[in-house]
Amino acid sequence: MLSLDQLFDDFTRLTVLIVGDVMVDAYVWGRVERISPEAPVPVVRVNRRENRLGGAANVALNVQALGATPLLCALTGDDTHGQTFQALLKKQKIATDYVVSSSERATTVKERVIAGSQQVVRVDTEDDHLLTHAEQTALLKQAERALAQADVVIFQDYDKGVLSQPVIQHIIQQAKASGIPVAVDPKKRNFLHYQHATLFKPNLKELRQGLQQERIALHHEDYAPLHSEQDAVREASGKLRSLLNHQTTLITLSENGIFVDNDTGDYHFIPAHVRQIADVSGAGDTVISIAALCLAAGTSSSMLASLANLGGGIVCEYTGVVPISQARLLKEANDHLRVPS
Repeated sequence: MLSLDQLFDDFTRLTVLIVGDVMVDAYVWGRVERISPEAPVPVVRVNRRENRLGGAANVALNVQALGATPLLCALTGDDTHGQTFQALLKKQKIATDYVVSSSERATTVKERVIAGSQQVVRVDTEDDHLLTHAEQTALLKQAERALAQADVVIFQDYDKGVLSQPVIQHIIQQAKASGIPVAVDPKKRNFLHYQHATLFKPNLKELRQGLQQERIALHHEDYAPLHSEQDAVREASGKLRSLLNHQTTLITLSENGIFVDNDTGDYHFIPAHVRQIADVSGAGDTVISIAALCLAAGTSSSMLASLANLGGGIVCEYTGVVPISQARLLKEANDHLRVPS
């Protein structure tokens, strides 16, 4: 069994292909001093503005922060926000080679107006229609180029139209033919299109929607699901495997932690660690990034889930969408996780 130091050292030798929906996370920071005379809404006096990489690009940031090399394959609009996105990638020293630009859609932007530590409103600019044939062809060409260098693939799906069944299945088939594992962070539209992936990571809401099992409802009690609810999650995981024929299921359970099982019948419920939660944005990006690196490094499913659970909790302590710190994750892992010798 690898030590944690050895595992994190292995991360630095991995290359990760991330395919999915990217966006600019824009922030307007300010303070509220009065209510508008035009409507019963607060007037936010702006102190500063900030643009960050979001969506699948935040996964790339997490992968990079953990020491691995991200290859981001995505599509943006041929617009001002697309130029901003490219500039942000270059600033972070993430390759832009595999990002396709299209004049037929807008770059997705999520703009959050924050007064103090309170989000006042979010304004979204986006197109979520499926790619045209030309856009899909260009995206798959870049994905195949990047796949030749990759040790693991992450699908980061935000239902913005970049991922579709043909795109998903083509890349999974190419990855399987090359012996490259595939990790998936799904959304509703493509939920059952990821057949034969290696690892599938929905949250509880996505699982309910994907399987239409609204009876699955975990409740907080000492940061652990109740026995009957554990049985419901295990049953749902089994049904999911019968539909997707994948190897490992990783289900995030919010304040109840995380569940993992695999096709050998091994399963674990891992409780969350008590934290001061500031913002849950981007936690799923962190979880899938850590899980994919562990998958490529060949760790056990229990270690994979334990590290991902830690990372997802840590990032919730920060306001806004931010990547996980490798040093912080390693420290907490050494403090909280037992690694068999």
